[in-house]
Amino acid sequence: MLKKRIIPCLDVKNGRVVKGVNFVGLKDAGDPVELAKSYNESGADEICFLDITASFEARKALIDVINRTATEVFIPLTVGGGVNRPEDIGDLLRAGADKVSINSGAVKDPSLIQQGASQYGSQCIVIAIDVKKSNCTHSNWEVFIKGGREATGIDVIEWAKRMVNQGAGEILLTSMDADGTKAGYDISLTSAISEEVNVPVIASGGAGSLKHIIDVFKSTKADAALLASMLHYGETTIPEIKNTLLQEGVLTRIIE
Repeated sequence: MLKKRIIPCLDVKNGRVVKGVNFVGLKDAGDPVELAKSYNESGADEICFLDITASFEARKALIDVINRTATEVFIPLTVGGGVNRPEDIGDLLRAGADKVSINSGAVKDPSLIQQGASQYGSQCIVIAIDVKKSNCTHSNWEVFIKGGREATGIDVIEWAKRMVNQGAGEILLTSMDADGTKAGYDISLTSAISEEVNVPVIASGGAGSLKHIIDVFKSTKADAALLASMLHYGETTIPEIKNTLLQEGVLTRIIE
């Protein structure tokens, strides 16, 4: 059985880590390089770095911040924001990313996933899917882009399966309804997607307690849990999370 991963998420705007609720009301949470270094040292399995306004502002992710982060982090680093061409994927990998997260760019050009997987390997390509409940799709979950600002009319289950078929090696699944609420992950959404695909699924949005993290691993096939507020504001630590998971029978890596 694969060990479950704990992944701190650094949502970055104007060079600073921010966090809000339902993708709005953003508050400063610190320096991305210092936070990434701290999480790396405390036992995080990976770091996820998302330039959350790059697509909306029609620009590339902040290469300089990524480069400085990569020099301080010795675990896998996933980077997303403003990826619209295969060349953008290459730029981020050369800057120090191990994996590249693609959201809006894939909706605009679904072949981008296939091109990226072909050139750099599926292990480098993460399809990020921001999801909101909706009555206009078959599953009642709709894909959103541009930092959650724009509805697409795309059904999330159909989209997830299509992107995996195109070559995505992992899914970063964010519930916009749960994001920042600290009310728990969207178990129904996470379960629905993780049951339909054969690649790892990262659950994102809503973690507010250790119980929520336990629940998402015990109630779904999620391979990893993304965390932001709980860690950024010192409500828990990665060692505490991992020790609790082990006590609950959930396998995870413990830093020596």
